[in-house]
Amino acid sequence: MIVAYTRTSTLDQVAGFEAQSKELSAAGCEKIFQEQVSSVTVRIQLQAALEFVRDGDVFVVTKLDWLARSVADLMAILQALERKRVAVRILNLGMDTQTPTGKLMLPVLGGRSI
Repeated sequence: MIVAYTRTSTLDQVAGFEAQSKELSAAGCEKIFQEQVSSVTVRIQLQAALEFVRDGDVFVVTKLDWLARSVADLMAILQALERKRVAVRILNLGMDTQTPTGKLMLPVLGGRSI
């Protein structure tokens, strides 16, 4: 299953929220977890998405900075998904951990993107 997560920081960012949802739907995402909260608060829908995914799924976000708030946060999320054997796809980077290059480059780019 292709599972996605989308977030904006505030309720005022309606256009950005809708654009992310449209992009994720176009990418074939079957289930989209959505929330409009600051990254410094508890992200309930992100936690729900991480608990929902299972072996063989693909976890998709439009941009890396909507997923993680720091390199340490990114690495924790990636490790949790890797333990569950879930691939990660970052649309704006063309990054997919189902490929050897994606597995190698995501942590590197994460350090520069956040």
